[in-house]
Amino acid sequence: MRIRAVRPDELTLLQDIERAAGRCFHDIGMPEIAEDEPLPVGELAHYQRAGLAWVAVDGTDAPVAYLIADHVDGNLHVEQVSVHPDSARRGIGRSLLDHLARRATADAIPALTLTTFTGVPWNAPYYARCGFRPLDEHGLGPGLRDIRRQEAAHGLNRWPRVCMRRDL
Repeated sequence: MRIRAVRPDELTLLQDIERAAGRCFHDIGMPEIAEDEPLPVGELAHYQRAGLAWVAVDGTDAPVAYLIADHVDGNLHVEQVSVHPDSARRGIGRSLLDHLARRATADAIPALTLTTFTGVPWNAPYYARCGFRPLDEHGLGPGLRDIRRQEAAHGLNRWPRVCMRRDL
């Protein structure tokens, strides 16, 4: 699986990947998450233009997974990582996270951060296996606090969530 930068003509494919990946939330009683629309193309384009959007591609160079990130509190924050279910359980998500970690290390960025659901097997437990650890309230910088406020306003606090960090 090769990882490369997202091209502008692939932004709608990222939305398709996220919709497909989100369907599994129906199976665990989180239909609101499953039906939540992906980021608009304009917002995805912002990440792409900033050089903070990558895809994992198959042998035909077609995207099967993606990751977008942003600079938050001096770290690289995983805004979204999604793997199409047809390509799941092959280490692709971990490869994208490792790619971001290498990028952060090359730029002398000390850590990766993310926010996620605690009770979803492919969320917090998965990220813990990828080297992330939960942060308590004292470990949150102003940027992460703002992200959590935005998530709460979007209704994500209906289910337990956590901020996590992977030191590099």
